Amino acid sequence: MDLKNTKERFGIIAMSLHWIVAFLFLGLYLSVYFRHWFTEPKTDLNWTALQLHLSFGITVMVFIGLRIAYKLFDQSPEEVPGSKLEHLAAKGAHYMLYAVMIVMPITGYFGTGVNTEFFGLFEIPKFKHTEAYNFIVVNILGISWEEFETPLDFVHKKGGAYFVWLLIGVHVAAALFHHFHRKDNTLRRMLPVKLK
Repeated sequence: MDLKNTKERFGIIAMSLHWIVAFLFLGLYLSVYFRHWFTEPKTDLNWTALQLHLSFGITVMVFIGLRIAYKLFDQSPEEVPGSKLEHLAAKGAHYMLYAVMIVMPITGYFGTGVNTEFFGLFEIPKFKHTEAYNFIVVNILGISWEEFETPLDFVHKKGGAYFVWLLIGVHVAAALFHHFHRKDNTLRRMLPVKLK
């Protein structure tokens, strides 16, 4: 398997970044749903689940940055056969997925009210306690924390959270459609193992 992408398939670097981000998103959602469904507020377990969620979120920001940088650097495999409308829809869905993968961690970090104990290794201060917050929110925007945090919370916890599930569902369904119905290489070229 090639390190870099080829015309036929993704290379190890692109493949690894794709699956790392996918598993990080899984960790994000498992930790936050576990927190809401199975823990009591203000307990150690609730706090641990929150901290896992925040740590996964910051890690996603890093890997999305790496993924976008690498995408700009390396070629993409050739498009599989399909109509112009299908290719346009696929590109649109990918752009929306990238946008959401950027917006969700940023709104989560900007809107959180606690420091992040990054996987128990070190502490990352909440945005409100940074110089960037003072410069942007206080000096430039001239608004209070509540005015700043309310729309971020709406995007992160309400609309955005469900929109991510919709986009992931479309992404997975499209890959399975291509694999089982079209029988093309769309799914195969992003997997490290060979599928028949």
